Amino acid sequence: EVQLVESGGGVVQPGGSLRVSCAASGFTFGRTDMSWVRQAPGKGPEWVSSINPWGGSQYYADSVKGRFTISRDNAENRLFLQMSNLKPEDSGVYYCALGYQPITSLGQGTQVTVSS
Repeated sequence: EVQLVESGGGVVQPGGSLRVSCAASGFTFGRTDMSWVRQAPGKGPEWVSSINPWGGSQYYADSVKGRFTISRDNAENRLFLQMSNLKPEDSGVYYCALGYQPITSLGQGTQVTVSS
């Protein structure tokens, strides 16, 4: 059974930084594309970033390019999203996602709130 468990969300001021993590199990993590998806209140899901199985290729939405960094630790089956220079519009629930085009499974999400 695929399990994706996010952690690390919280409240941060504009301009601040935060790192969210995902613990993955139930599939061959080191051979799987992984992604982050977010959803703001009242809006639909938004793809944020993806990374290939070996971590050598990363992809970002224009809205986060230059501010967010996706990475992974295949030895620990963990996925990360380092977020810097956060803006209020980055607020939402951040979901760890299995796959990239298509995404096939999501975790339960972790809340990120950017507010002064």
